[in-house]
Amino acid sequence: MRHGKKINHLGRTAAHRNAMLSNMASSLIISKRVTTTVAKAKALRQFIEPLLTKAKDDTTHSRRTVFATLQNKESLKELYGEIAGRIATRPGGYTRILKLSATRAGDNADMCIIELVDFNETMLEAKNTAEAKSTTTRRSRRRGGKGEATTTNEAGTSAAEVKSDAPATTTQSAPADTATDTLTNGETREEATAE
Repeated sequence: MRHGKKINHLGRTAAHRNAMLSNMASSLIISKRVTTTVAKAKALRQFIEPLLTKAKDDTTHSRRTVFATLQNKESLKELYGEIAGRIATRPGGYTRILKLSATRAGDNADMCIIELVDFNETMLEAKNTAEAKSTTTRRSRRRGGKGEATTTNEAGTSAAEVKSDAPATTTQSAPADTATDTLTNGETREEATAE
């Protein structure tokens, strides 16, 4: 039974697992997206999200804490340079896991892409266009809105005013009943209409 065992050991010792996650985190910080298995991506998400939160506070202590975990100066420079500025207003959820339909050829493992949310340009553009579309005004349900032209007659009243004074009555007639043909045994509709 695995009651209360939250960590996925990934079939590795603790030292090997920490080294692997540190290397994957550095690769993710530098290249902004990494293709890996779903299990490793979920473990990497738990590993890197606290580091990204610490990077929002640019102090010597936070830099040393993150460097102790990553052990990579290039990724530390990238993290505190470009990434920290982009994620400054985000309250969490810095990574996104996109599952791929293809599986790994050797062992049929489920593959995915883990990426930093603020660096996927196509999704950011789609979000911005969706926000621009959502700011349009709603159409009202009442009749005769903006499209109705108002013309004034000799008395000085507009046609819209005259129309609003008259009671709104609409009459619709029901469609006329259509004649039905009675079919005898074995007779089709075409034969009945031909007669």
